[in-house]
Amino acid sequence: MSDEASASRDGFLPERFRQAAKPGTVALRLETIRSREGMLDGAWWPRSRDIGAELPDLIHALTGHLGPIESVGLDAGAWDDVPASLMVDGRSVHIDRYPVGDDTVIITRGDRDHFSLLVVPPHASQEAALASMARAVRAGGSDSARQILIDTGVSSGPPVETP
Repeated sequence: MSDEASASRDGFLPERFRQAAKPGTVALRLETIRSREGMLDGAWWPRSRDIGAELPDLIHALTGHLGPIESVGLDAGAWDDVPASLMVDGRSVHIDRYPVGDDTVIITRGDRDHFSLLVVPPHASQEAALASMARAVRAGGSDSARQILIDTGVSSGPPVETP
């Protein structure tokens, strides 16, 4: 079996697609089924903890798939300088600051339609991030975001430097 066929079967993008990702693109995976029976609806791998820099690209990408995003719920303690709202594509998006843990963000479309995304920490290795993202979109998945990160070897904090 070719490496490309194996990668696609395992839920990863083939290497040629991974190499084509340019800086400024959003690392995002969403479930492709309508039932939404799993714990998570997708996964996001931001490049930093700067929510003002990261969130607009995520919201722009999600708007293309889901329609207008009204609000984003996140753990303010896991991000740098969280504003009350952001302007994205000419729309104000409210930011709800909850102690939900830095492993998820809650995206709200309309009044009550919520999408839960695993947040892969920016410091995660590419291999661990891609494995976490693939697990998050597995149909009917029942693992929590925290469990997925533990199982794929992603630590909760940045690597500790030793002297």
